[in-house]
Amino acid sequence: MTRGYAAALKFDRLGNFGPVAVVWRAMEALSLPLQESPPPYEVRRFSNDGSVVVRGSTSSVFIGGTMIGEFDERDPDRGRRNVLAVTLAKSDEFHLGRLASAFGITDEYLRQLRRKEEAEGLGSLLLSKQGKESKVTAEQRAAWCTLFAAGGMPIDAYRSQPRSKNKRLSYATVWRVYEKWQRDASPASSEPSAESTPEATAPVAGQLTLPSTLERVHDQADGVETTVTNASGKSVSSGKGGATPDEDAEDIVPMAGQPVRGGKMVQHVGCWILLALVKELGLHEEANRAFESQHVDGLRIALDAVICALAIYQRCVEGVRRLATPTGATLLRAERVPSANGVRKLLGRLLERVEGGATALDACIAERLMARARTCSDDNLAVFYVDNHLRCYTGKHVVRKGWRMQDKRVLPGATDYYVHDEDGRPVFRIPVASHDSLTSWLSPIATRLRDGLGPGERILLAFDRGGAYAKQLVALRDAGFEFVTYERKPYPQLAASVFEHSVVIRGETYRFHESRLKNLGAGRGRLRRIALLASDGSQINLVAISTAPAERLIEILMGDEPRKMPSGRWQQENAFKHGDRRWGINQLDGRRVESYPPGTVIPNPARNRIDRSLRLARAAEGDARSSLARLPDGDPRRAAVEHDLASALELQRELEDLRPSIPKHAPVEDTELAGKLVRHLGTLKSIIDVIRLVCANAESDLATMLAPHLNRPREAKRVIANIFAAPGKVAVTDHAIHVRLAPAANRSERTAIEQLLAALNQRNLTLPGDPATLPLHFDLQPL
Repeated sequence: MTRGYAAALKFDRLGNFGPVAVVWRAMEALSLPLQESPPPYEVRRFSNDGSVVVRGSTSSVFIGGTMIGEFDERDPDRGRRNVLAVTLAKSDEFHLGRLASAFGITDEYLRQLRRKEEAEGLGSLLLSKQGKESKVTAEQRAAWCTLFAAGGMPIDAYRSQPRSKNKRLSYATVWRVYEKWQRDASPASSEPSAESTPEATAPVAGQLTLPSTLERVHDQADGVETTVTNASGKSVSSGKGGATPDEDAEDIVPMAGQPVRGGKMVQHVGCWILLALVKELGLHEEANRAFESQHVDGLRIALDAVICALAIYQRCVEGVRRLATPTGATLLRAERVPSANGVRKLLGRLLERVEGGATALDACIAERLMARARTCSDDNLAVFYVDNHLRCYTGKHVVRKGWRMQDKRVLPGATDYYVHDEDGRPVFRIPVASHDSLTSWLSPIATRLRDGLGPGERILLAFDRGGAYAKQLVALRDAGFEFVTYERKPYPQLAASVFEHSVVIRGETYRFHESRLKNLGAGRGRLRRIALLASDGSQINLVAISTAPAERLIEILMGDEPRKMPSGRWQQENAFKHGDRRWGINQLDGRRVESYPPGTVIPNPARNRIDRSLRLARAAEGDARSSLARLPDGDPRRAAVEHDLASALELQRELEDLRPSIPKHAPVEDTELAGKLVRHLGTLKSIIDVIRLVCANAESDLATMLAPHLNRPREAKRVIANIFAAPGKVAVTDHAIHVRLAPAANRSERTAIEQLLAALNQRNLTLPGDPATLPLHFDLQPL
């Protein structure tokens, strides 16, 4: 029942019968058609005077009323269509998305064809079929076609195969052979000429004509099928309408780099400051080198998307979704904003294709940051802070537990060893899923620093008491490294009269005394000992191997007053907190896990459980004895307490008898965690963390430049975050890219931001992937 007839019936139910109801009833009785038959052709317009007219399987392309070419939709040769589409796409007069839709292909497929034509010419669009060879043999295809000709169906051909799964082809493969047999068996009927359509009018001035090259290509286009290469590097034959038949072979980041576009307000365009600084630090260059220049456009866009997401406080890859604004494509200089899943897949596929790519990227960026930290040192000494940081895990998998100092307990997660420079900027990260101690990693970290800086550099490591063991300190000294750390107690308390020097640390005056009385024992020599006396009489001892003055060593480990900011090793502790809240260093990023290989020795959970039960039993014994000591003789409650004491003692005896038979450590397959204990691969996180490290360094540079101009220097990074999230107008000239920002800032902050932008403009920063390498020029929009 049609909508009009239903309305007429409703009108009748109200009691208002009229000529409309009579007409609808008459039409229903006579079964008259209520709609016109569809036209014999379909017109797909891609411009005011351009269209593709489809008659059956034949498509004709018209410009200004003149047919410039045609192609057959059912013909496996896509060369004619592809050459026409690419040739029209070269003109700036047509919208690429509408052009692709008119030709029945996706805009991503059109982009791939254009890139292929730019690299290899129009003839490359007519190459023979590539990709995987068909699994159907010629004999099998002939047998199936004979079966179909005799009236058989695809299901019959599928059942005629051997029952072995390795030899049996899928039903979809049989169906494709059946469809091709149908097309070959029933050729298309002759269609009337497209010149009889209303588009076939007289030529007009300015019409587009095909070049001679295109005409020659058309003459050679018989029996050819085109292929395209997706972002994964696989050659995929184009199906009907140019779409790839395999969804898994779809391009991961389906876009190409675009030039900088201006003339409108762009949201979050302040991120371009961070992009330019990150590019200056070498992230994009090293990423292209590490991944062997594969998918340069896609990699650049993926990196920029992650950087911009981190810049606007999203803290992880999933924040790429927040860039999907109307101006997001302009911000990333891409055809469109990638999805978070697309970015993850692109990076994951690059990791699969280039073995060791993430390790190479991490090593190259670390070397750059090491050299940068070395050049920032005032004296001939490269200072680095080393400490571990536990990333807690709250997921469904069973992972190893580590000690978290803030909670004073063990928690599931992974330990990361971080190295920061003297100004608190991160240099590199080493993930340690086994939660090894600081003494296990000090020497490897020192060796990595030596490899990055060269054998002739002075390197001083600063770390806390976790690494202050004689064996480790001797190993560092013998390897030629300098260090300073806290001395572990117990150590002798010195008389107040020996503290003859003074130093100011974070606003508090300390008196100090230096000696060489720290003996490592066993003939291993002595260390420098620096004893500090606080105003409350407490004593703190430092030990060191270094030729630097005592004041310098105290400044490195504990900070100094002139900075007016968190300094010394406290900068590293603050960097952990800021790195999590600002850049998301505790994010899991990658969720893929793997089981521990057999033979991996882990702490035995059964032994840990016995030790914990033993401690509880001893605590119960202590409580019972304390209660008995307070209860007088003859008290009726003594019997119950004595029973509790006896139970606690009996439980202790049982646990102590059982304890020697259960080792502290055991192979994972011999414990109750066999088949359960896993660890995260961390390959994707390694790339994202490299991006985080570089972004944190760029942010520190901006904060150093901005803080002197602010009334509240401690809020420098907050102001920088507002700058990154600021919208602005973009204007592109032949000599520069002008960005006029509109950040959220008060009057004094605007004055400081103007000073910062003026300093940045002098550096002639450029955007990554900009072929014109136009310098960026920033200023503020007037209030």
